[in-house]
Amino acid sequence: MELFVSTVKSLTENLLKTQSSDQVEGIEKLYSEVSRLEECPKVPDPQLEECAIQLWNWAVTRNVGNTLSKNQKAKVRHVACTILYCCEPGNPTEGAIRKQILMASKTGRTWLDCKNTQMADYFLSLAVKGLETLYGYLTTRGDGAADIASLKADVEKDLLRVLSCQAESALIQEKNHEAVANMQRCKDMLTRLPKDTAYISLMCYNFGVDTYNLKKFEDSVFWLSQSYDIGKMNMKYGPRPEVKAKVLRLLATVYIEWDCQRFQEKALNAVSLANKESVSASGLYLKIRILLKCGASDDHIRAGLHEMLESKVPLDVCLSTVKLLMSEDREVLAFEYLKRVCQHFESAPDLGTALVLHIELLLQKGKELLAKQKIEDIISGHYTGKQLTPHALSSLHVILWDKASKYFEVGNYSEALQWYNYSLSFFKAGQMEPNSAKLQRNRASCFLKLKQHEKAKDAIKEAERCDPDNIFTQFGVYKIAVQENNVERAAEAVNAMGLLSRCPVSTEDRLLVSENAAFSLLSLAAQIALENEQQETAMKALESLCNNSEDEAQVLAALRCLVRLVLSTIENSSDDTRNVDVLLPYLKMALEKVSCQSRMTAEQRAEEANWFRKIAWNSALQCESSPDRMRDFFVLSYQLSQLCPPDRTLLMGQKTCLLMAAAASLELCRKSPHSAQTDALIQALEHIQICREIWKILKASGNFPMDPTDTLLLLYEFEARAKLNDPKVETVLESVLELENIDVKVLETIAALAMEPPAHFPLLCKKALRVALSLHKKQPQADLARCSKCVHSLIKLSLPSGVSEVEAHVLEEVWDYYEEALSIIAAAPDDFPEMETLWLLTRAWNTGILLYSLAQYPEAEKWCGLAMSFVRHLGSLQDSYERQMSGLYSEILDRLDKAKKNLIMEE
Repeated sequence: MELFVSTVKSLTENLLKTQSSDQVEGIEKLYSEVSRLEECPKVPDPQLEECAIQLWNWAVTRNVGNTLSKNQKAKVRHVACTILYCCEPGNPTEGAIRKQILMASKTGRTWLDCKNTQMADYFLSLAVKGLETLYGYLTTRGDGAADIASLKADVEKDLLRVLSCQAESALIQEKNHEAVANMQRCKDMLTRLPKDTAYISLMCYNFGVDTYNLKKFEDSVFWLSQSYDIGKMNMKYGPRPEVKAKVLRLLATVYIEWDCQRFQEKALNAVSLANKESVSASGLYLKIRILLKCGASDDHIRAGLHEMLESKVPLDVCLSTVKLLMSEDREVLAFEYLKRVCQHFESAPDLGTALVLHIELLLQKGKELLAKQKIEDIISGHYTGKQLTPHALSSLHVILWDKASKYFEVGNYSEALQWYNYSLSFFKAGQMEPNSAKLQRNRASCFLKLKQHEKAKDAIKEAERCDPDNIFTQFGVYKIAVQENNVERAAEAVNAMGLLSRCPVSTEDRLLVSENAAFSLLSLAAQIALENEQQETAMKALESLCNNSEDEAQVLAALRCLVRLVLSTIENSSDDTRNVDVLLPYLKMALEKVSCQSRMTAEQRAEEANWFRKIAWNSALQCESSPDRMRDFFVLSYQLSQLCPPDRTLLMGQKTCLLMAAAASLELCRKSPHSAQTDALIQALEHIQICREIWKILKASGNFPMDPTDTLLLLYEFEARAKLNDPKVETVLESVLELENIDVKVLETIAALAMEPPAHFPLLCKKALRVALSLHKKQPQADLARCSKCVHSLIKLSLPSGVSEVEAHVLEEVWDYYEEALSIIAAAPDDFPEMETLWLLTRAWNTGILLYSLAQYPEAEKWCGLAMSFVRHLGSLQDSYERQMSGLYSEILDRLDKAKKNLIMEE
């Protein structure tokens, strides 16, 4: 126990010193410590009692500034009260008991405010016990009879408060019989405590309200009846008449909601009694409501309505009553009463509200001609000093526009225009107001439907004057421009709509306005243009939507329309190139929007991407004459395909796209100056690399025996690297040579690419040609013409072109190629081209002459002799060349002999 006392003292001391931010933790620790006690121990410790007083006072001061929550305040009071009871001496004094009663009752009330009835009941019972003990002490005291009576009265007053709290707690716990018993004790005490009559009456009223809200009508009737009966017990100290009337009105309401037919008399009696206590508009209105609910006769209801007018009920209550009559199908009574109301309030400034309601009700019942007559009367009054209040006029405009809108929707445009013109009658000429602009736009729409273009233009000009920076105004301008086939004016309006679409859009008559309303207008604008066969204007509207909307799904829908429009144009046009150029940015935007679309499911995204992918693919196939466009479309098709599920078919498509893009990039290089080729070549290599990775995945999934992809990739890579002067080009050739069943044509192509400017790789060219020649010779029936071409190229690459290039190993290599050429000629002497033989002869002869000039006489003789060996294969030119060359050859031989003799003599 000593530990408990020291802990409480320490925690109390710490709490009283802490700042507000740490108070919650301190309160919880104290509450936890005290709550662990199974029963309240008796520790008559003055210091502990002082802790209780300090905590109580601390909570009171904190309550002033609302720094503690209800629950925290309840816990502090709980702790203080519990500690105080721990310090209770064996024979407590009256002062100690009063202190206990105060703390217990207020702690119980605080827990009750927190809806913790269990805790509330505990402390309230302590308070009752203390009050009973105190009352016993006072009774046993005999001195000072007057003082004793006063003190007893104070105790009874405190007991009444505690009993009422216990009743409230019981009601919360749905223990209605306990609540009734406690309240009955309170009611019995009112004879001695008359001043608390209003308080107990109010408590019963509150109980009635609570049970009514819970739909416990029987309990509610009891408590409300108790409230009224208690209020009558003492006219001096009871509630005011208007309060008693309020109780009775709620009682009447409970009766009709509980069972109208069963309790109609009681409901009527209650409301009549309420009106006797204190007549009020709400009471008179409730009486009419009860009469209607009970199916009373028209005469009874007329009497109630007459009572309302006689009691000077406000106009708004009278009009609410009219609406109530209409809702209960008492149409005759409603119009009859409304007529009397208008007469009764004829000079009232807000009479217009009644007139507008009259028009509204006439229209609801289909009495349109009478309504029009009333409207025209109001219009006449408007210009003769009987103007409606702004609120009434606004309500009338709403009615007029609603009626016009309904006629517009069913296609009766002339009738719609009449209702809009009624509204226009209330606007001053030249009035600058957004509603005026909106009205003119609606009138313009009617005129357009009626084919009255000039009047429509006048109306929309007026709208422009009032509200030019409104997207609906520009939409009106656009519609007229399209009707008149004014392409330039329509384009201006579309541009303006595009800029205005970035601003918030207000509500417009006949249009459901959402956050995407502006872009829906642009979409509608495109539709209108297409309906009028103005495709270019429609495309401008859709482009504006795409450029300004942030709704990816909406933009994608617009892009689909644009693509379809362009494709239809391509089908009907000879200039495909220009139209394809228009298509490209649409597809790029589609890629961007599909990529960043966050609201789509994966399936929706794939569907969108696949649609645009196919368009890009087909467009690429139409660009054979334009490699740059072909490349861009194939790249786009590949990029869009990346947003689709990667199945085998899609991967094949990706592979083809990248192959074609690489091929197009290389073709573009062939048509470009050398200085402009680098970027395209690097791009081609990128496509090749990605394609190779995709091809690896595909090959891992199955066999492709006839697919040339490996060859094409190497061929494209060789060309790109050769033109970039990349040293890796030799590695590419090695990869080509490692291919199974390599095609000789590929090697011949590589040989040509190795020497195609700006590429210059003669060694690689010769290597490819040698392998090609070898493969030709291995064929069962060699193609001698192609063999000859290979040899020709090898000789041309190898022959020395000047003195500096004359080397023994070079001559030896070229000699081998000449022997190859002779063997080819020997194999088919009649099929070998005569001019090719002449070329071989000439090149051999010139080589011999070059060697002669270098004093390499034996070699010179050898090469000239080689040249002579081709003469017999010249065919028709043989005789001519034989005569010329024999003489020259003899002369060269003579010179060679002399040169040899001179050389011997010199040695």
